[in-house]
Amino acid sequence: MPARTIFSLDDLPQNIAKIFDQAQSTTANHQKNLVALHKLQIEAAALTEPVKNTDKTRFLGEKAFNNAFLDMLIRVMPVKKGATVADRIMKFVGSYIKFMLEKAEEQKRAEQSDEDEETMSSRFINKLLGFFLEGFKAKDKIVRYRAVQLIAELTSHLGSLDSDVYEELRSNLLERIRDKESTVRVQAALALCKICDIDDAESSPTIEEVLIESLTYDTSPDVRRAILVNIPAGPATMPALLSRTRDVDAAVRRSVYSVVLNPEAPGRSEDNIANTHPRSLTISQRELIVRHGLGDREETVKAAAINVLTSWMDIVEEQDNVSQEEEGGDEQPKEKEKKSSVLKFLALFDLFQTSIPEDALLSVFTARPDVLDSLEFSNDFWKTLTPEKAFLVRVFADHCVAIKDDARLEAALPVVGIVAGKIGTTYNELQKAAGHLSDDGLLRDGMDDPDWEEEKAKTEDAQWERECVMSELLKLAMCMDYGDEIGRRMMNALVRDLIGKDALPESLVARCLDVIRKLCSGERDLIRIVVEVVHELRDPEDEDDAGRSIQKDRSGADDGATQFGETPATVKTVRALPKPASEMSPEEKARADAMDLRCLSLCIGMLERVNSRFEDNSTLEGVLGELIVPAVKRKELALREKGLVALGLCCLIARRMALSSFQLFLSQVHSAPEVLKLRVLQIVFDILMVNEGDFLGPGSTNGERIIEFILHVLENEESEKVQALLCVGISKLMLSGMITEEKVLKSLVLVYMSPETADNQELRQCLTYFFPVYCFSSPANQKRMQQIFADVYVQLCQVHKDSDDDEEIITLLQAGLMFVDWTDPQKASVIVKQVPGQEIDESIHIDLANDIIKTLFSDELTKDEKKSLCQLLGKLHIPETIDDDKIRTLKLLMHNIRARRPIRDAASRNAFTKFEIALNKKFEKQLEAFNEEEYRQLEQLKGLFEFLDDIIPLSDDEEEAAPKKKGARKRRSESVTTDASSVTGFSGDERSSVGSRTSKGKAKPKRRRLSQSDDESDGDDKTERGNSPAVISAPTRVMPRRSAAVNAKKAVAMSVQPPDSSSEDEDDEDEERVEETPPPPRRRVAKPPSSRASTSAKPRSRRSAETPVDDEEENDSILNQTHDSIMDTTMEVEDDEDEDADEVEDIL
Repeated sequence: MPARTIFSLDDLPQNIAKIFDQAQSTTANHQKNLVALHKLQIEAAALTEPVKNTDKTRFLGEKAFNNAFLDMLIRVMPVKKGATVADRIMKFVGSYIKFMLEKAEEQKRAEQSDEDEETMSSRFINKLLGFFLEGFKAKDKIVRYRAVQLIAELTSHLGSLDSDVYEELRSNLLERIRDKESTVRVQAALALCKICDIDDAESSPTIEEVLIESLTYDTSPDVRRAILVNIPAGPATMPALLSRTRDVDAAVRRSVYSVVLNPEAPGRSEDNIANTHPRSLTISQRELIVRHGLGDREETVKAAAINVLTSWMDIVEEQDNVSQEEEGGDEQPKEKEKKSSVLKFLALFDLFQTSIPEDALLSVFTARPDVLDSLEFSNDFWKTLTPEKAFLVRVFADHCVAIKDDARLEAALPVVGIVAGKIGTTYNELQKAAGHLSDDGLLRDGMDDPDWEEEKAKTEDAQWERECVMSELLKLAMCMDYGDEIGRRMMNALVRDLIGKDALPESLVARCLDVIRKLCSGERDLIRIVVEVVHELRDPEDEDDAGRSIQKDRSGADDGATQFGETPATVKTVRALPKPASEMSPEEKARADAMDLRCLSLCIGMLERVNSRFEDNSTLEGVLGELIVPAVKRKELALREKGLVALGLCCLIARRMALSSFQLFLSQVHSAPEVLKLRVLQIVFDILMVNEGDFLGPGSTNGERIIEFILHVLENEESEKVQALLCVGISKLMLSGMITEEKVLKSLVLVYMSPETADNQELRQCLTYFFPVYCFSSPANQKRMQQIFADVYVQLCQVHKDSDDDEEIITLLQAGLMFVDWTDPQKASVIVKQVPGQEIDESIHIDLANDIIKTLFSDELTKDEKKSLCQLLGKLHIPETIDDDKIRTLKLLMHNIRARRPIRDAASRNAFTKFEIALNKKFEKQLEAFNEEEYRQLEQLKGLFEFLDDIIPLSDDEEEAAPKKKGARKRRSESVTTDASSVTGFSGDERSSVGSRTSKGKAKPKRRRLSQSDDESDGDDKTERGNSPAVISAPTRVMPRRSAAVNAKKAVAMSVQPPDSSSEDEDDEDEERVEETPPPPRRRVAKPPSSRASTSAKPRSRRSAETPVDDEEENDSILNQTHDSIMDTTMEVEDDEDEDADEVEDIL
């Protein structure tokens, strides 16, 4: 037996070093070294000496041990992240703190001491914390990382701390959670998560609030994941945790499902498991988990979400279900246990609001085939159908149909007759309960009965459940096999009878029509059945009224008898006319209106399921004249809306009706309320898509006016939903190639980048998807996007100058980078190569560079605006081969920009020079023989040199004028798409400046317009894209708005006026008159009028110069013009309902 060694302070550093040396090699010897290190600490703590003349004690051994221990840790501090030996030491230190505290607690219990006096362990921990908290402020990021890492290891095992020490620890960790290094923030987040539970709820801010903020906004996915995995789950943190299901990093999204919501994840505490139990979550939270998980594009995230759903199935199966009536208390067979677990799983969701429960159940069927195999639907199952049972059997049937498992479906479902009988029984219960509720309501609504409201709510809930059961059974009927003729006839008769019942809820009408369509032999049969039902609903036969049917024979006998040998008389049934509305009582009118609404719903459902031509179904003509057209004339919003929808559906299958009725729909846009306007615009876009050649085709005479009208509505519309719908419709028309005008694309871009649409997420999301798809699908589309860049950029510059400081607006550089991305030929090549007949335009970025440099010639741009343009040059894709003319044109522009408009800003000049050097180096051979004088002789570049010669060179001492600062009085900027001040833009090789238009006086702040309906070219302008006559567009409003209707009349009517053919002398006089007019007070810089601004302004100024006419008289004269086109009356907005009715009657 070896002799016992005597403890010596001199040997202490060497002994501790040996222990740390072994600990850094492997974790297998940590337990042994923990015991050895603790033994050294106990022996060192025994060495003390008293302080002279006091009752205090000096701990010599502890001090020596602490110094030696810290000396070992200091050696780890400079080691970079990822070193295994350093990580083992950190883990060893954390384990030792835990081991030391456990031994101290055992000793305390053995001595039965409850006093919180200072001990060896507390002194050691305070020493470590105080030393390493100083490392939090180190300049070296590695030292900060190791210091915070060590504290994070200690916080898991810390016992009670002094309040001063805890506050110092808390404040330092909250400071490090904002460290610029993500590795430091990760360790700080881990430490804060461990002390989150003991934090004072009254402190501001709390640790929980800081962690939630970092979880939401920290840019590092490692920090977000560290907080996500370690923060305690609870009602306060659960919304923030579930919001990470939409995190940009797939690993973070996967961690939500694999760690936070997974009860089997390692390290999960009982409290966390209880707080993430599906029963502890709200219905909306459970639906959010399913929707985001199953809809994720990453397969790993999707698989983790499916695992969570299957674990929920197991969790609910283990719950005690004594209260479940269908389960009872007896032990059930295995198959019924599986079925009951599925029903409990379905009870976690709201089954009939979204498709999320169906997706969840289908994913469980796919991941757990045993659940699908165990489902059986016996006779007892069909006796008492609940919404969950009906939903389960319907989804089961849909799944079998989707995987084409006909044998399983046939074995599980009953015959058609049983399902039809169950539908009829459910409807009878529904109708009976509705009658009782109505009768009881008449008797008890006026009484002060507190139990009535509760009883009424329960009855309404029961009614809703019956509707849900009936809806699921009708969906199930679509999956049935109708080879059984008896069952087919039963179902056909039942559903035919149901749609004729006025008590049938409207939500079930579409389901019944689907079943009828499946059972009918064709669309003609479907139309016949629905039209018959409509006539029966509107003209019910009254057996007690003998006057409703008149029977006569040819011989004139009243009884219809015949004599021997004579042919029997033909009996005619004459249907009595409906009672006029003026003779109806209020109750009869209400019933008639309700019946018309039901009939219109039937017609809409029928027309949605009909694809054949209107002319091939003559039965529809009667419904159109007797029901749909009168509904369009009605003043009631509900009837009018359904009438317009039905008429629009008719127009989709009737070309002639669409041509004659299109003006009616457009006339409703301005005067209709938002709900009706949305439906009308949907109809308008559907008609345009179906009848392409008649409205927007190459041979259409009204295509330009239709586009102007749509842009005018987009420009003046204030409803966000209508704006979004307009953008969706226009985007579809542009993707299909029906609209190719650059001004439409320009309007969409400006609407997308406008600060006015920052809160319209539906619009932004639509256009965010549209622009890349539109540009990458065709080189021609990319060319259009490139050609509008300069105009869009200069207008965005003006928006920046006029915008308020608190407005969220996209920066000019961001806007330019979007154009660079949209016009990138490399991204379009992937799709274009798959389409035969299309060639990639590799030089499109060269054309964009030409536009950028031409825009730099403008002296209206500020230093920052030019800087953004110069920065874009370095982002352009320069192909390997370029046409000689294009590269030389670019070289010519770059040479002239230095000579005539030198760039003064150093950063901009460096970016421009870098691009020029790269271009010269890459195309050195093509630029060797470049001669500007010879280039001037080319006819096709005559316009380019005229543009360059018009540029007046700046003198050396001339500086760019800085934009004037806005005064204290802020104003709303002009239209994003309207030229609010003089800016210089270019189209192709030639672009002209745009004149300024501002409002005079101190009018009320106006909403910034969102779209540009002005044609961006003058009749005399000629560009590389060809010469085309200008179209006079809707003028910009320059006077206070009297009313929305009057202003809309005036703007729309003027937008369709033919181009003014006044003489050039009058144009010159008008331009001189405009130049002589003093600028308005709000104009920033006096600028020359441009062709585009003067084009839209000339008709108004000329009219006002010749004959002063009052605004109201001018409106009347415009609206009283004779129209000879289908688009003429679309520009009129009728305020009087009687005139609307007359117009509808004339059209239809």
